[in-house]
Amino acid sequence: MRTRLICCLTAIGAIVLGVWGHGAAAPNSAPRLADMPRQAADTNVDVELVLAVDVSYSMDPDEQALQREGYITALTSREFLEALRHGMHAKVAVTYFEWAGASDQKIVMPWRLIDGPASAQAVADEIARAPYRRAYRTSISGALMFAAPLFEGSGYRGIRRIIDVSGDGANNQGMPVQTVRDEVLAQGITINGLPIMLKRQVGYGMWEMQFENLDIYYEDCVVGGPGAFVVPIKERGQFKDATRQKLVLEIAGRTPERRVIPAQTRTPRVFCS
Repeated sequence: MRTRLICCLTAIGAIVLGVWGHGAAAPNSAPRLADMPRQAADTNVDVELVLAVDVSYSMDPDEQALQREGYITALTSREFLEALRHGMHAKVAVTYFEWAGASDQKIVMPWRLIDGPASAQAVADEIARAPYRRAYRTSISGALMFAAPLFEGSGYRGIRRIIDVSGDGANNQGMPVQTVRDEVLAQGITINGLPIMLKRQVGYGMWEMQFENLDIYYEDCVVGGPGAFVVPIKERGQFKDATRQKLVLEIAGRTPERRVIPAQTRTPRVFCS
């Protein structure tokens, strides 16, 4: 029995030596676990925030400038930085893109990490440097369809995922906004709204009513998800304050005192399609 065992071990040893002799690595040269490449883990943040900004022709240059300046000022405000500091991770990830028609979306700033005043200023400066542009049509559904996949592969893992849509008109191109909104909400993403209501739009019938009640349109047809809310802008002087309020609420995980009922739980008060 002992002789047979010795023979077996000898044979195994010969096979192993033969393999090494034909180019296989010996145990001492095998890669260690510590040396093997690893996939980088996502960075934990309090919020992954997509800023989706309307650049359709209904937004005149002055409104575009106010809109962008509102975000730039809000991201570096004392209130925003204070809300950031009190988060679980004290970090948020932000990306900024502009949208118009159903197939017209452009990323102005890819995902960036904000973890304090210096990084917040860097993000604000990057947004400020981007050239202005305008384009035809208003497709909120197209913006939502473009925004939702941005979270995958962002490199961040947020406690909350939010799409922040700002615009001055109702969806007039592309898929029905309610259909797309519900698909986005099913992915666990919250949609908040910043309807811009500075001037009376030219319209007729139901479309004219949509423009006059754009805040209600956003409440019933666009926003949704846990803690979703709408902050309307009805005067030019409100731009900076409203944008700052919205970002602070999103970072802090709070909602305005006047809670907005998620749109998908009730019959819309306006024409969504």
